[in-house]
Amino acid sequence: MERMGIIAGSGQFPFLVAQGARRKGTFVAVCGFHGNTDPDLAAHCDAFTMLHLGQLNALISFFRKHKVSSLCMAGAISKPRALDLRPDFRVAKLLLRLARSAKGDDVLLRTVTGELQAEGFTVVRPDSLVPDLLGPAGILVGSPSPELWQDIRFGLDTARAVGALDIGQCVVVRSGIVVAVEAIEGTDAALARAGELGGTGCVAIKIAKPGQDERLDLPSIGVGTIAVLSRYRYAALAYEAGRTLFFDREAACAEAGKHGIAIVGIPEDAAAFFDSPSHDESVS
Repeated sequence: MERMGIIAGSGQFPFLVAQGARRKGTFVAVCGFHGNTDPDLAAHCDAFTMLHLGQLNALISFFRKHKVSSLCMAGAISKPRALDLRPDFRVAKLLLRLARSAKGDDVLLRTVTGELQAEGFTVVRPDSLVPDLLGPAGILVGSPSPELWQDIRFGLDTARAVGALDIGQCVVVRSGIVVAVEAIEGTDAALARAGELGGTGCVAIKIAKPGQDERLDLPSIGVGTIAVLSRYRYAALAYEAGRTLFFDREAACAEAGKHGIAIVGIPEDAAAFFDSPSHDESVS
């Protein structure tokens, strides 16, 4: 990947991916989007442009101009803002085609990815450039009670069922009851809504959707997540280890410890993990 393109959303992830690529001597071209991408990202790449969501032909032309062969998607796109996209003719045709077929949160992303691949671009996982961002398995903070373990296990099953419907990556439970399910509002807003409804002691679970294309939309957590959890007095946060981006992990764990919030990374073999007497296996 000597010349790489980044389709950038919001947050620090595009910065980290661009910096990781440039450390390897890779030429980096970044396409951001008005209302989503921090324009300061331009200082961390070799070529930069800002487009409106829906300008697919302009995006392809930009990357072709800079002889990019590999692309990755990094950073969040505001889903409410995405509803107000300005489609060019190519995207309008895609939307018309989708109107007659499957619906869902990830369908448009997968369809656009297919268009990029048809144009000869290779779409890669962004975390391949910053592998240390993936959260590890095991108990990172705290010592969950048996009741919290029950909620984590129940929440994981619920999140998988919700994710299979292509709705969201996060659910919140308390005492075996689903308090909130993430939809178009995003994780932080869902956590705040659940905190207001459920009160002290909620448990948040964030995972990748079953069958999700991990090149396009990995779950993510970080210091901001912990700030919301502490504000609403959550008891625990569980995430899918090895498939969840964990930003500023050390600071986030320290902050969670101050507020008595347990953090658990659930490994791939979740059943064995939950059945373990100590629940304390960990991987790097």
